[in-house]
Amino acid sequence: MEVTILWWYWIVLGIGLMLSEIILPSFTILWFGAAAVLVGIVVAIAPDISLELQVTIWTIASVAFTILWFKFLKPLSTDRTKAGMSKEAMMGEVGQVTDLPMGEKRGEVRFSTPLLGAEEWPFFYEENEPALQLGDRVIVTDIMGNALVVKKK
Repeated sequence: MEVTILWWYWIVLGIGLMLSEIILPSFTILWFGAAAVLVGIVVAIAPDISLELQVTIWTIASVAFTILWFKFLKPLSTDRTKAGMSKEAMMGEVGQVTDLPMGEKRGEVRFSTPLLGAEEWPFFYEENEPALQLGDRVIVTDIMGNALVVKKK
């Protein structure tokens, strides 16, 4: 008895494998599913392909897609931002005072390039330091909550 695998069997298998990526987020099963969809397309175009050749195409395509992902595509998607490293990214940065702190009100400092997505940041200034004026350059020494601690440069 000869088993006949229709083209849409491969498509359903491929979609099922790709959907299983929701449960198993390894991002490798996706490529096995993409290879199955590819075999389904090939079988739809050339329906006389033997089952052995179908499985061989699926195996080769799965391995090729997985290697392409890990070797070439995944390195392009690495996060090169400094998210999660806010203190290290801010320490030592120099900015210019745009608004002076008054009593409980925080001052504002502007940086020439955005730091963690913002050009202006609220800041605290230690009272035992020399008085600040608008336009003074300050350096970040610490972070307190969502505000910077600065000293005059």
